[in-house]
Amino acid sequence: MKQSAPRIVSLALVLIGLPMAGAVLSGKPVPQYLEFPPETRYISHAGFSWPAFFLILSIVIAALSYTAGRIEIRPAGRQQDGSKRPFPWWGGLGVLLGIAAWILAWTRFAWFSAFQPHTFTPLWLSYILAVNGIDRRNTGLCLMYDKPVLFIALFPVSAGFWWFFEYLNRFVQNWYYVGVDFPAWEYFWYATLPFSTVLPAVLSTRDCLDRRLQGRIRLALPNTPLRRSRLPARLLLTLSCTGLFCIGILPDYLFPLLWVSPLLIIVTFQSLAGKAHIFDISGSKNGSILISSALAGLICGFFWEMWNHFSLAGWEYSIPFVDRFRVFQMPVLGYAGYLPFGLECTVIEDMISLRQKKVE
Repeated sequence: MKQSAPRIVSLALVLIGLPMAGAVLSGKPVPQYLEFPPETRYISHAGFSWPAFFLILSIVIAALSYTAGRIEIRPAGRQQDGSKRPFPWWGGLGVLLGIAAWILAWTRFAWFSAFQPHTFTPLWLSYILAVNGIDRRNTGLCLMYDKPVLFIALFPVSAGFWWFFEYLNRFVQNWYYVGVDFPAWEYFWYATLPFSTVLPAVLSTRDCLDRRLQGRIRLALPNTPLRRSRLPARLLLTLSCTGLFCIGILPDYLFPLLWVSPLLIIVTFQSLAGKAHIFDISGSKNGSILISSALAGLICGFFWEMWNHFSLAGWEYSIPFVDRFRVFQMPVLGYAGYLPFGLECTVIEDMISLRQKKVE
């Protein structure tokens, strides 16, 4: 643990410092990135572009097609009979509370007006209970029940985790909040509460999916060169750091790196430190965790956007080149960002649960 502390500090300095360093060296005014609450919109984004839309669409389709082509479906083995396992009472409570919170989020009752901006947290606490209940009913296991210490720890870590992405968004301004008008201190606490549900929601969904996929699919990716040589890791680290450094300089062109660069930087740090990482699926690992993590990010992303759509306090998007064909508030291509985000959630869980092992 003591040996890893300097690496964690170095990683944090890189992730936080690179965007600001790029902005400073390019002559951008620093105060605009530190404004809190973040209200000023100082980036004027490029309009919709068909060539850019099809280019990004082609990249997304190519990546998904490559991954799908590497999936091997195996015959389902004998599964434990779950017919005698009842749906836990707390899972049912999550469903009922979720329905109530959903109704309150999308309606405008006068008696509820003081609480109307704060429906996001109860919605996602209910979702977390319900998903863990489904997992417990199907497999007898769930994150909340079997790893309670980790589960509780995820909430404060999640708050810091999403505040980091809020910080990165200051350099690209792809989303902004509406329906919120609080002083700085109240804004911080009211935002931190829902931010704390991000990791528990995504990782509970991932576990629920992964327990169903294990033994049924195998992701046959080639052995990553990051395992065999330090040179590819150093090259990938350099490119990822350069991208993060430049997001504030060229926000219209590099905004997708907000979701990709942190993941690659963390993975290459792990590889160079001799640690196992999420893309190391050699040996007995079947790679289902990659698929379940990405799908969990996408599933939670769908619910985030859906519940945001008619809520009083929520967010809207301003994304260059592809801001068309919206599903709720999100342009359809924006959902691709939830795939690497799901992987990042698993990477963070691995880091805080100290489950990484030395690569032999």
